[in-house]
Amino acid sequence: MFNKFIQRPVLSIVISLVIVFLGVLAMTGLPVTQFPSISPPRVNITAEYPGANNELLIKSVVIPLERAMNGVPGMKYITSGAGNDGEANVMVVFNLGTDPNQAAINIQNRVASVINKLPPLVVREGLKISQEQPNMLLYVNLYSKDKNTDQKFLFNYADINLLSEIKRVNGVGFADILGNREYAMRIWLKPDRMLAYKISTDEIMEALNNQSLEASPGKTGESSGKRSQAFEYVLKYKGRYTNKEGYSNIVVRANPNGELLRLKDVADIEFGSSMYDIYSSIDGKPSAAITIKQSYGSNANLVIKNVKAKLEELKKSFPKGMDYEISYDASKFLDASIEKVIHTLVEAFILVGIVVFLFLGDWRSTIIPAIAVPISLIGTFAFMQVFGLNINLITLFALVLAIGVVVDDAIVVIEAVHAKMEEEHLSARKATKKAMSEIGGAIIAITFLMAAVFIPVAFMSGPVGIFYRQFSITMATAIILSGIVALTLTPALCALILKNNHGVVRPKNLVTRFLDSFNNKFNLLSTRYQKILEVFINRRTITIGILLVFCSGIFFINNSIPSGFIPSEDQGMFYAIIQTPPGSSLERTNQVADRLQKIAEKIDGVKSVSALAGYELLAEGTGANTGTCLVNLKDWHERDKNVGEIIKELEEQAKNIPGATIEFFQPPAVPGYGASGGFELRLLDKAGSGDYKKMETVSKEFVAALKKRPELTSVFTFYSASFPQYILDIDNDLAQQKGVSIENAMNTLSILIGSTYETNFIKYDRQYKVIVQASPEYRALPKDIMKLYVKNDKDEMVPFSAFMTMKKVYGLSEITRHNMFNAAEITGAPALGYSSGTAIEVVKEVAEKTLPRGFGIDWAGISADEVARGNEAIYIFLICLGFVYLVLAAQYESFILPLVVILSLPAGIFGAFLFLKLFGLANNIYAQVAFVMLIGLLGKNAVLIVEFAALKHSQGASVLNAAMEGAKVRFRPILMTSFAFIAGLIPLALASDPGKIGNRTLGSAAAGGMLIGTICGVLIIPGLYYIFGTMSEKVKFIKDEDENPLTEEINNND
Repeated sequence: MFNKFIQRPVLSIVISLVIVFLGVLAMTGLPVTQFPSISPPRVNITAEYPGANNELLIKSVVIPLERAMNGVPGMKYITSGAGNDGEANVMVVFNLGTDPNQAAINIQNRVASVINKLPPLVVREGLKISQEQPNMLLYVNLYSKDKNTDQKFLFNYADINLLSEIKRVNGVGFADILGNREYAMRIWLKPDRMLAYKISTDEIMEALNNQSLEASPGKTGESSGKRSQAFEYVLKYKGRYTNKEGYSNIVVRANPNGELLRLKDVADIEFGSSMYDIYSSIDGKPSAAITIKQSYGSNANLVIKNVKAKLEELKKSFPKGMDYEISYDASKFLDASIEKVIHTLVEAFILVGIVVFLFLGDWRSTIIPAIAVPISLIGTFAFMQVFGLNINLITLFALVLAIGVVVDDAIVVIEAVHAKMEEEHLSARKATKKAMSEIGGAIIAITFLMAAVFIPVAFMSGPVGIFYRQFSITMATAIILSGIVALTLTPALCALILKNNHGVVRPKNLVTRFLDSFNNKFNLLSTRYQKILEVFINRRTITIGILLVFCSGIFFINNSIPSGFIPSEDQGMFYAIIQTPPGSSLERTNQVADRLQKIAEKIDGVKSVSALAGYELLAEGTGANTGTCLVNLKDWHERDKNVGEIIKELEEQAKNIPGATIEFFQPPAVPGYGASGGFELRLLDKAGSGDYKKMETVSKEFVAALKKRPELTSVFTFYSASFPQYILDIDNDLAQQKGVSIENAMNTLSILIGSTYETNFIKYDRQYKVIVQASPEYRALPKDIMKLYVKNDKDEMVPFSAFMTMKKVYGLSEITRHNMFNAAEITGAPALGYSSGTAIEVVKEVAEKTLPRGFGIDWAGISADEVARGNEAIYIFLICLGFVYLVLAAQYESFILPLVVILSLPAGIFGAFLFLKLFGLANNIYAQVAFVMLIGLLGKNAVLIVEFAALKHSQGASVLNAAMEGAKVRFRPILMTSFAFIAGLIPLALASDPGKIGNRTLGSAAAGGMLIGTICGVLIIPGLYYIFGTMSEKVKFIKDEDENPLTEEINNND
């Protein structure tokens, strides 16, 4: 069969060119992301209730919504929160694989069923339902060098000129400016003037609604079918007022004698901001902070590229002095990591080439793998597109590892051709034909075996399953393509390119001398190897003893290595979360943020610092006593310190800032899994007591207990029930006597203190609110409330002090709930040298010991998936082993012989664990990928020996002689392919930032496993073959059972 390709080299070349052509086409169209999309779909519902506190929001908005959402198909968990700023949100997180569009429709249907149960003001403000792709792509600061430009102008300039353009960029799912400095007509009421004129808030609202309105008078002369008119005129009314003068002149009261009381007589009117909730700055200058997230299924890299292009285009029309800076760019780490992996690919390719040259000894032989390997790798991209994969770190790692695997097939063919040329003095063409008739079967067997390792992994579910699927499909495709190339193009190239120089005296130069010396030493090693084998190949106790040593070694080392999911890398930025004491004003928090900003800017390695006061990025919550700094670092090659060292330095210096708690966090390891790295958990009040004070005590004790553990760092909670609040107590009897209804009193307070908006207007093609509220000086202190007045049913002004008292209490700034229980959010990270798996175990242990009855914990974000994973890695490993065993049983027509291959693996797995332990790395997803790889690679080494030995045995050789012969013939190709693979891993094992930890884990585990697995494997595989080959002889299912390997049959039949 394979002779056809040797006879028809053009056909072989055309097959390869088609593979390359399809690969190149696919490569240009594949999306590029950091990781496969593993963050679960989520739908967010946001509700606004102006003036409402958190407890009112929970009772009237959150609980009805939660009850409606609970149990929606595909739901994983539900979280909700409400602050004292009148905003509540409910977020439903779905299982991976749920259709996000269907999830959003289901949520909308459920919201529709409870909309009538919500307060009218909430319904009027409108519920926002959005599908969230939680990972932030870009954080852009718009700022101005002009000192007169304030945050209000920057916010509205961005809102009017930038935001609508950015939202239209394909793939942008969400773009918003943090905070709300949107223009609004502010009517600042003066309660003392209102008292003098006996004007109530209701009268002012009525005047606004009656005099600033839109109207549709109709037309004159419109046809009525009765009398014809010469002309028809459209009647227009000027509509709502859009400027300060219009609102100032609204008449609040008019007397028949011509006296007019205008709005400007009882209020100050200005075109200001609708809210003053967040201070945003970059490097000390006011800014508008724009956050951009992607839509589901979009190509993150392409979206970022298009948004940047749009910003550059918009920059041309910026006012003088205005500019923007990108403080966070998700593609920065992605591009740097991918560039790093591509460098590694090239380095691995060169190193593999050097090893091949060293073993094969001539440049002609080195050219063939150099042509064959890229064809298999490039062709893989075509199949990645077919299977719906994208270019990410996982698929690129698969390609780096595939170099070592793919080069094996080429080496096996070339080695066999050289052996035939040397032994039988044949021409290249004849030697190739003869070699292919012998090793064609082995190549098919190796290809099937290697693909068999990866195929079962592709059927796994969950986030880890997606990782493995991307890796395994890429790997299996590269291996199958490599098998095709090895059976078509490689033999054709051998016949065309190779020359029989065996026995010909080579010209003496430095290279040939080195190669000769290398070959002589290798032949010496080969002779010694055979002598060692002769000593203990038939001593079963030694073989089994070595095997048991490796198995116990795996057990002990595995228990001492930290485990994890995906390691946190240096992504070139981190967050500082600021918390000032409960009740602190926004201005006080802003001062702390400014101080931290100034300290951070002076640290070596920091590029820029963005500060936010009033907004906390971790939970995306607002509050006057919270703030965030985004610290953007210089490029990796421009700084000597990594992110951990910079955080440590800043932590030390930030201790000098009084009156604030500051915690530092890195972004999440996987974009879209929460806002920060580390772990996320919720402390739940499962008894449903609603006692916030007790919850505070329990959460503080729990966090204190966690902080004592050396495995954890940065453990903290924002949960505090110590925010100063006042309860308003109205004496209903007194109020009724005074002619005041409670509803009227509360509505008056709601307008004067909380603010309200009854009407709006259009300006700059935007809709802006008209907001009515008492001027700040009339509501600065709690006692000022008692000086306010409400109008009774007799048109008299009654002071609130006449029927109301105030009592100071303490409560929460923000209430959070998780799966319908009151919850405290706790975040933290594993300490240096510990993995996330260890951190999770420690938290569980502490929770069990310290939490009182009625309290429990639950996990959120990436931690929820990590906890759900359990010992998944072991099952994956066993599934792979089982699948390989079955493929080999079919290949050798024996259930006993495959055990040789299976039992040769512990040496390699021990080597992988040993290297992880030596280099202080964790057993994470990268290490587990390496273990799966090793099953295939080390299994392949065993197959090379067993295949040959089984063939010799079926031809009449004894089991012992067949084992010796197999080991002797395959010794050189096994060492050559294994060292070629190890050489390809060296750049990974020695990688530096960005993406250092992942690269090193994968490189070290695979290289360690391969090194020890190969060295020990060539010694114990012949011994194992002797044990199981002898047993296999005795066990036969049918009388004339065919022992010849199946792939040899395929080959020989042809």
